Amino acid sequence: MLKNKLIAMLLFLVVSLGFVLTPGIAVSANEEMLMSAGIATYLSPTGNNTVYELTTVEETLCINQKYQLEQQRIGEEFAMANVSKSLNIRAEADENSEKVGVLYKDCGGIILERKDGWIKIKSGDVIGWAREEYLLTGEEAQAMADDVGHWLATIDTDVVRVRKEPGLEEDILGFIAYDDGLTIIEIMDADWVSVDYEGEVGYVATEFISVRYHIDEGETIEVIKAREAIEAEKRRTANRGRVDASADEVRLLGALIYCEAGNQSYDGKVAVGAVVMNRVKSGAYPNTIHGVIYASGQFPPALNGKVARVYENNVPASCLQAAQAAINGETTVGGATRFNRNRGNRDGIVIGAHVFW
Repeated sequence: MLKNKLIAMLLFLVVSLGFVLTPGIAVSANEEMLMSAGIATYLSPTGNNTVYELTTVEETLCINQKYQLEQQRIGEEFAMANVSKSLNIRAEADENSEKVGVLYKDCGGIILERKDGWIKIKSGDVIGWAREEYLLTGEEAQAMADDVGHWLATIDTDVVRVRKEPGLEEDILGFIAYDDGLTIIEIMDADWVSVDYEGEVGYVATEFISVRYHIDEGETIEVIKAREAIEAEKRRTANRGRVDASADEVRLLGALIYCEAGNQSYDGKVAVGAVVMNRVKSGAYPNTIHGVIYASGQFPPALNGKVARVYENNVPASCLQAAQAAINGETTVGGATRFNRNRGNRDGIVIGAHVFW
């Protein structure tokens, strides 16, 4: 706390006495001080969110002073993952403690505490302990942060105009809303910065922005599991490519689907059709629908004549629809090529009464 007050007092003196803060840009006491009427997105060692309210002195800092304050904060409080892939974050300073998150290569966070060769870190929603030997701190952390991070302009009012050129009378390129962030390209002068706005260069008045340095953050175990579940679902249902098929082949596949999964859900019907089509495409089975269905020892309803009887009489519309979907490349079981009645003794994708693998 004392250290922060001393920094604030020094910055106030700098503003008052008109020192030069950044090479090429002099700041004098007569220049307009830029007001930030809200919350700046600075990482907070104590809060649940990554924001804290600006102090009275910080509210009057010009853009270059905001940069310097943020640079100093990064050097003093940041830690960066010094790993080739990922670093486990644990609930306690103990190798056997529960894993609560992961810090990936080039990710960083705020140092909260140090203990016995461990560092407690906050990176996004991840809060936990990591071995100090796998983290960079101080100047080393700042050097890595400079290499992998980027500066963001965050706004402190409801909406700010992004101009096509620096100047209040210039044409408007677009708008950014409260707490949005845009990558800063360059400080043009004390009044304007250039930013990346949807791939184009735009300009924002420094009067309405705060600056923060963005470093990629870690993931909690809960977020990782949720993401992996979404990815698995996408793989399970990703279209695997259409196969040209005649009306007779659509009907034949529909008949097999009825025999194997006539009382199952539509997803279960598509799953059986997808197994047949995955075999057609695999190279390990015959490369036609007829060849796969009537392959020796594969589908009992085909071998005992039931498929033929259904084909000759009535194939339900839902089974024909599922057959056409599978032929079009739809799947509910990814690339599975086998299925059986689910008895709970095999890993795989379970849909209704069947397990697919």
